[in-house]
Amino acid sequence: MFKKILIANRGEIAVRIITSAKEMGIKTVAVYSDFDRYSLFAKMADEAYHIGESPSAKSYLKAEKIIEIAKLSGAEAIHPGYGFLSERGFFAKMCEENGIKFIGPGYKAIDLLGSKTEAKILALKNNVPVVPGTEKPLHDFSLIKNIAKDIGYPILIKASAGGGGKGMRIVKEEADIESSLRMAQNEAKSSFGDDSVFIEKYIESPRHIEFQILADEHGNVVHLGERECSMQRRHQKIIEETPSVIMDEAMRKDMGECAKRIVKAAGYSNAGTVEFIVDTNNKYYFLEVNTRLQVEHPITEMRTGFDLVREQLKVASGEKLSFKQEDVEFKGHTIECRICAEDSENNFMPSTGKITYMKNVLSNGMREDTGIEQGNEISVYYDPMISKLISNGATREIAIEKMKRAVRDDKVVGVKSNIAFLLNLLESEEYVSGNYHTQFIEKEFLGRMSSQKNIPDEDTNAAVALAAVLFKEQKAQKLKTVTSSNSHSNNFWLNKRTESYR
Repeated sequence: MFKKILIANRGEIAVRIITSAKEMGIKTVAVYSDFDRYSLFAKMADEAYHIGESPSAKSYLKAEKIIEIAKLSGAEAIHPGYGFLSERGFFAKMCEENGIKFIGPGYKAIDLLGSKTEAKILALKNNVPVVPGTEKPLHDFSLIKNIAKDIGYPILIKASAGGGGKGMRIVKEEADIESSLRMAQNEAKSSFGDDSVFIEKYIESPRHIEFQILADEHGNVVHLGERECSMQRRHQKIIEETPSVIMDEAMRKDMGECAKRIVKAAGYSNAGTVEFIVDTNNKYYFLEVNTRLQVEHPITEMRTGFDLVREQLKVASGEKLSFKQEDVEFKGHTIECRICAEDSENNFMPSTGKITYMKNVLSNGMREDTGIEQGNEISVYYDPMISKLISNGATREIAIEKMKRAVRDDKVVGVKSNIAFLLNLLESEEYVSGNYHTQFIEKEFLGRMSSQKNIPDEDTNAAVALAAVLFKEQKAQKLKTVTSSNSHSNNFWLNKRTESYR
């Protein structure tokens, strides 16, 4: 096992990785930008090194600098987290060439599966269903136009190297294809440096279901069940749950085996996620493979009992998987909500500023992952996610009630948040019944949303924060002393929000 690892990331995922590493007795090295100098993850790590200016291009995407710091610190391996360099094959190759273990799949598997067209060809070769469409990257407009006619509208234009909804356009009729193609290619070029696209039949109102896989370097592959990720806004997930309400055991077994086949064919090792879309007839199609740990991985951990970061570290150090597919047990129902600093009434625009007050009291069966503390700022440089709330219950109904209570109790003052929006989603008839899809929010929900339903407004939250501060000051004056019972637990099942560094 490694003695020291470097985390090439920031925020809550860096905190998450550091926590598991510490439990395993592994020393941790953090890298931080100007903005993150006093961040929680930098304080938690055994060592922390300045990496560059605040923009990610000048810090967390500086591959050569990260390798340099890994060597300087004596780190044997690098965990990329998610985002930034996590799915860049060239970075995994750089690690290998410098004698540093990349905690993830090899660069060849990353490059193969990172290309949506190559991944689609691989899926077809391994009897994994795919959406009808092209199998190779396209640039030529006239060819794209002819293929679109053959497939039939509506179609979906997707960037070959895309992700996060970037470089993606829905085209419902031929008259719109030229302008849509131009916009998709421009966005793909600016985001990924590659303007090639592929097109496929557009599936109306699909479900987004993904399977968590683990593979070791000895050819063993298991899946840890599905995650239902259909509750999305702007093509990005906002609520996830497991199991999916539409799955029966036969469907789960078939999809799980498909997921295992494609990663095994790619020579994959470590943690990864195979994504599918499911149409209204419950027919599923391969979408893509995310060659990293997902943001929503905690719901799989809560339901199976596996610490996925721990498993990643064990696999990367050369160990075989310690369990087989038949050993995986699933318990109860688990839900995750992403608490984000964003304005739900203004197209979910990020909200920046200083968090002047934050608090959440978690009940049994709840977990919170965060890299934010009271007094921290939400900046324009990084994703505005504040925390992830995860609930687990014996039934879906119990898990929902726990989550609703936690969301109601979540207090964030200083920036706008999506707390009210999430509560309204959780209470919607469609979510409660499980009858929703990836376009539900934009097509059906936004028009009837009441953003202040059953949730204290910001003025009320501010009053709560002020009252808490005054109470502390009065108590301190009376006792002539200041006491503190704040502490941070290294147990990753517990609340990761700390108040030690206000």
